[in-house]
Amino acid sequence: MVDKAEKMKARLPRGFVDRHADDIRAVDAMTAKIREVYELYGFDPVEQPMIEYTDALGKFLPDQDRPNEGVFSFQDDDEQWLSLRYDLTAPLARFVAENFERLPKPYRSYRSGWVFRNEKPGPGRFRQFMQFDADIVGTPGVAADAEMAMMMADTLEAVGIKRGDYVIRVNNRKVLDGVLEAIGVTEATQKLAVLRAIDKLDKFGTEGVSALLGKGRMDESGDYTKGAGLDDDSVNIILKAVAFEEMTEPQIGYDSVEFPNPYYSPPADWDERLRTAHPKLISVNKQNRRREPHPYWDYLGLLAQLYELNSTTTSALEELETIADIVIAAGYDDDRIRIDPSVVRGLEYYTGPVYEAELTFDVTNEDGQVVRFGSVAGGGRYDGLVSRFRGEPVPATGFSIGVSRLVTALKNLGKLDATEVLAPVVVLVMDKDTESLGRYQKMVADLRAAGIRSEMYLGGAGMKAQMKYADRRGAPCVVIQGGDERAAGEVQIKDLIAGAKAAEGITDNTEWRESRPAQFSVPESGLVEAVRRVLGAQKADRDGAE
Repeated sequence: MVDKAEKMKARLPRGFVDRHADDIRAVDAMTAKIREVYELYGFDPVEQPMIEYTDALGKFLPDQDRPNEGVFSFQDDDEQWLSLRYDLTAPLARFVAENFERLPKPYRSYRSGWVFRNEKPGPGRFRQFMQFDADIVGTPGVAADAEMAMMMADTLEAVGIKRGDYVIRVNNRKVLDGVLEAIGVTEATQKLAVLRAIDKLDKFGTEGVSALLGKGRMDESGDYTKGAGLDDDSVNIILKAVAFEEMTEPQIGYDSVEFPNPYYSPPADWDERLRTAHPKLISVNKQNRRREPHPYWDYLGLLAQLYELNSTTTSALEELETIADIVIAAGYDDDRIRIDPSVVRGLEYYTGPVYEAELTFDVTNEDGQVVRFGSVAGGGRYDGLVSRFRGEPVPATGFSIGVSRLVTALKNLGKLDATEVLAPVVVLVMDKDTESLGRYQKMVADLRAAGIRSEMYLGGAGMKAQMKYADRRGAPCVVIQGGDERAAGEVQIKDLIAGAKAAEGITDNTEWRESRPAQFSVPESGLVEAVRRVLGAQKADRDGAE
C-alpha cells in the first residue's frame, strides 16, 4: 500500500482535455467524410511526426531568442532545439523540401493530427487540438486557391452543414500589404501586430481593433494588450480597407461618374477626362473585359476606388479577379464563396489569397446568449515556407479545419454523426475453473465470429456485481451458464432492456411480456441466433421510438 502522504494526486494539466468514447467516434465519423471529399479532389494522405526541429517551424513561431515562446520546446542530447508542432503546415513544408525531387508537382496532400500551443488556456482555448489540412504545393496560379475555396464549401456540406448556414470568405493578403506599404508600416514586429489585430475584427469589432492598432486595448478582466502603435490616420486607412462595408459602402456608389467601376466600364473605353482624373484605376481590369453585374465586381470595383493603388494592391486585385472568374464559371458564386476584405489571417507567412470558412447560423452559448458560431477553417497561400529550405521559389496554398470546433458546431446543429455503437454482450462467469472459463470464452468467440460485439467478464466479483457491471457498460443482454444450465446443455439469456422496461411497470404489458421475456433459456448451440433475436427486437424498439 502507498502511504497516503505519498499518494500522487491525479490531475489534468491546464489547457488539455480527456477524450471519451462518444467524442472519439464522432470525430472519426466526421473526419471520414472530410477524407472522402479530399480524396474526390485527388488529394493523397501523408503524415509528419509531432516533433520537428524548432528552426523548421519558421522564423515567426517560435522566436529565435525565445525558443519556448508559443511552442513547447526542449533540447535534445546533442543540444538541438526540438518543438511540438504548432500547426501542420510548417512540417509539410519541411517534408516537401526534403523529398522535393521524388514528389509529383503540383503535390496534393492532406493530413490530420494534433497540434500544440504553449499559450495561456481559456474557455474554448486549448493547448492541444486537432487539425485536418489539405494543401497544394508547386502551383503558382491562383486557380489552386479558387479550388481550395470550393473544396472547403464541399467539405462543410459533406459533414452536414447545409447551404446558407456557412460562407467561404476570400481575400488577398497583398491588399493589406499594399495598404501597409502606403502608410509606411514595414517593420516586421509592427506588421505582425497589425495582422493579429485585424484578425480579431469578428471578436472585438471595429472599436476593439482600432484600439489594438493604436495604443492598445484593455479587456473586461483588466488584461491589457499592447497595440501596434499606429497614428489615427493610419488606423482609419486600415479600417476602411478591412471593414469597408461598415465604414464606406453607404457613402460611395459603385457606378458613380466620379468613381467608375473598372469591371463594368473597362479602362480602354474611358474618355480622356476619366483617364486623367483616375490614372491609377487604368491598371485595374487589364483584360478590359466588360462584365455582367455581380456582387464580386461590385466589391472589387469599390476596393480599387478606396485603395492607394500600387503594384502590390493591383496584383492582389488581379488575383482576386481570376478567382472570381473561376468561382463564377464553376457555379460556386451562389453565396457559398464571397470576397471579403476583412479576412487577413493572423500568421505572417501568408503571401497571397487567404480564405476562411464561417458558420452563419446562431447558437446559444453557456450564458444563454445567442451568438454566431464563426470560423471553423481557414488558410491561404504561403509561397515562402518551402522556399526557406530550397532557396528557390516554391508556391503553395492550403487550408486547415479546426476539428474540435467543427464537431461542436455539428453538435449544435444536431448533425453530428452519432452512429450507434452497441455496448458488448457480456458473458457472465459463474464458475471459475479452467474448463468453465474455456466454455465461456468459446461462447464469446462464437458471438464475435458472428459479428456481435461481446466480452467475457474478467473481474473477480460475484453474480450481483457482474450484473451491475453489465448495466454500467450498457450491455444489451447477458449470457449466463451455471452448473444446472451446463448439465442441460443450455444457456440463459437475460435481455437487460426488456427487463428494465418490465421493471418500469408499463401499463397493460402482459402481451408485451409474453412476446419479449426478459430472461429465457436456449440450447447452447442456439446462443448466437438467440442473441441476434434480442438485438433485433431492441433495434426495432429504437426505430419505432424515432
